[in-house]
Amino acid sequence: MTDDLAKSVLHGRLRRDREALLWKLDGLSAYDVRRPLTPTGTNLLGLVKHVATVEARYFGEVFDRPSPEPLTRWQDSDGSDHWAAEDETVDQIVGFYRRTWEHADATIDELPLDAPGHVPWWPEPRPNTTLLAVMVHVLGETDRHTGHADILREGLDGRTGLRAQYEQEADEEARAAHWAKIEQAARASSPESSHLA
Repeated sequence: MTDDLAKSVLHGRLRRDREALLWKLDGLSAYDVRRPLTPTGTNLLGLVKHVATVEARYFGEVFDRPSPEPLTRWQDSDGSDHWAAEDETVDQIVGFYRRTWEHADATIDELPLDAPGHVPWWPEPRPNTTLLAVMVHVLGETDRHTGHADILREGLDGRTGLRAQYEQEADEEARAAHWAKIEQAARASSPESSHLA
């Protein structure tokens, strides 16, 4: 596989998965995209903010191409890159993510896959890296958090899928029957589950 083809495939997947993450916000209220949906506070808009910050850092300062706009401190102790403050709007965070795409895409387009980068927050001996390694890393982060968003969105209103055109109409009766079948298999296969009956 040529470098150009490898870069094209990885970049295409990253673009697809960015859009999938944003789609998870589609049609929800400002409250629903912001509210904590897990005991650790994971929320949809916070996932977008975090992934935007990841892209801005990795495709920016790692290759000495800092983001053209100010970034929050990396991994603040309050986890502020994982949630939206009261004064941060959905449009601001989504806009930041889209502008980050432009900056990241320029880095990806302009540099070869073996372009050297330096990740100061990675421990020794790994801080020196390449564009290829960063593309794979950021794609993994984006996919991981898009999967989180998919589960959170399913919990809110049952919507699942990679894109709107792949979404199927939810058949609640069929879903309940499918869930019951899986639950029954789990109980039947686990001797310790007898106390759950």
